[in-house]
Amino acid sequence: MTELKSVERTPGEEFATAVGDARARRDLVVPFDTHLPAAFPLFASRPRYPVRHLLKTAPVTGEHASYVHEPPKGELGASGTSYGTTPEAHFAPRLERATLTDITATVPLPFGLLDWPELLTQYIDFRLLVRLSVVENQSLLHGTADGAITGLLNLPGTRHTNSPLGLEAAVTRAAAEVEETGGSCDGIVAHPFTYWEMVRAGLLERLQVAGITVSRTRMIARDRLLLGDFRAAFTLLLPNVAHIATRSGAEGDRLEACTRIGLAVHLPQHLMTLSWAAGR
Repeated sequence: MTELKSVERTPGEEFATAVGDARARRDLVVPFDTHLPAAFPLFASRPRYPVRHLLKTAPVTGEHASYVHEPPKGELGASGTSYGTTPEAHFAPRLERATLTDITATVPLPFGLLDWPELLTQYIDFRLLVRLSVVENQSLLHGTADGAITGLLNLPGTRHTNSPLGLEAAVTRAAAEVEETGGSCDGIVAHPFTYWEMVRAGLLERLQVAGITVSRTRMIARDRLLLGDFRAAFTLLLPNVAHIATRSGAEGDRLEACTRIGLAVHLPQHLMTLSWAAGR
């Protein structure tokens, strides 16, 4: 394992430097004390937000992290006009513990690429890291195989609505319903097809004025939206433990990127999935 200390180089540059310095290139592992998906360079210059962007983050150490989970006590109802009649007046907070887990993406390693530092740098920074971001979107929405993260689309306690309205009216109604539990609807996860329909209809601009950030990803179905108060309801736990490595196998050599994450679920009732009457 090669230790690198520079904080000015990109992950691709760090790895290419390690390759140049290494005596053995097979199964070379280079550790990073950063969250690798956030290092994808194009996130800095274009407003395509991953699911991670909707969540607040917190640094953690160790393999677990404690947090406060606040489920409702009994069935959720409509909010009244006094604090005592709001749903949050009857939440039942308790301590929970989140387990950290590693998420990994790999890409084929073209023969001879390790001999070209500039090409290797670009391949890691612009291809491998974006693949890891896709895996992170999948993990946050659908969960991880080890069960450490359940996934926002599968959480017990979230709400669901099937609206007979068209997209714009359905989103308007659902955003208001999100706030019935005391939160502020601050984010939406949408499939790119739905996102660009929002652009066409002018809905995206109006949502931005209202303080709602839309994350688009193919990891959610085209006929579903996920709305919620993401920053109040969840914390993405980041121990800043990661690595990039070369891996050899029967199907050829590969590059591997791995980063460690966890998810604290504070208020799942602040989340709502939405389906709507398409084409109206």
